[in-house]
Amino acid sequence: MLNIVLIEPEIPPNTGNIIRLCANTGFTLHLVEPLAFTLDDKRMRRAGLDYHEWQPLRVHADWASCRKALGAGRLLAFSTHAGRHHTEIDYQSGDCLLFGAETRGLNQQVLAAVAPEHRLRIPMRPDSRSMNLANAVAVASYEAWRQLGFAGAR
Repeated sequence: MLNIVLIEPEIPPNTGNIIRLCANTGFTLHLVEPLAFTLDDKRMRRAGLDYHEWQPLRVHADWASCRKALGAGRLLAFSTHAGRHHTEIDYQSGDCLLFGAETRGLNQQVLAAVAPEHRLRIPMRPDSRSMNLANAVAVASYEAWRQLGFAGAR
């Protein structure tokens, strides 16, 4: 299916909501350390409820180890600075959707690993800075899943 990768997430409820999203879509969630919270943070658990038990969660010490674990999956980086809309690409099973920290976005090391045509943005009004991370992951994930025919859904 698809991989969702959060690189250095900072806000526990966002990660909890994304855990729940992954449990409901069947996507695999990868977290790249350092995390700005512990995985047993009560705010994260409350947002994710017990969904982490239904869906695998993989934690990686750094971007290099995460990249190795992802294997040959195509990297798609989501950034407010990208030129291409998230709907202008044909998603494939095995794609890895990359999202950066809430306050900083993706760092240059990660962006350098992604082909420019695979850097995507979610359209927003010109005076908007960014979307909430959990909302951005949901928008991107459901577009990808829609294109894949909602594989695995009932």
